[in-house]
Amino acid sequence: MNTFALKIVTPDGEVYDGPAERLACRTIDGDVAILAGHCDYCTALGMGEAHIVQADGSVRSAACIGGMLFVLGGAARLIATTWEWAEDIDAQRAERSRQRAEEILKQKSRLDAREVELASARLRRALVRKSVAKK
Repeated sequence: MNTFALKIVTPDGEVYDGPAERLACRTIDGDVAILAGHCDYCTALGMGEAHIVQADGSVRSAACIGGMLFVLGGAARLIATTWEWAEDIDAQRAERSRQRAEEILKQKSRLDAREVELASARLRRALVRKSVAKK
């Protein structure tokens, strides 16, 4: 199968640089898959699971939380706020984070809108990480 150049970076540095057959990730408008020969494209990333099918056919999964995706001239660049490979996610830590967020949200009536929004975001991040860590 055809491949394209893919580079993934975060504020902490480069996490992937190599050929890929497919990149699938969540954007703010829904899921997208990038294949070789994709048209030029730019979008903001949402929060969800991402998959890379590497040139050898192996699949790597990650939790991707926010950022930008660019495809230009056949090469893709993903700039993620957070990118965690499945094998690097601590599932127990993600579960504790989920529990803390749910406890905070149980007190919704005593929280202001910002605190509810932050706890909801923490809960969504924890659920994404747990889902990716299971695979």
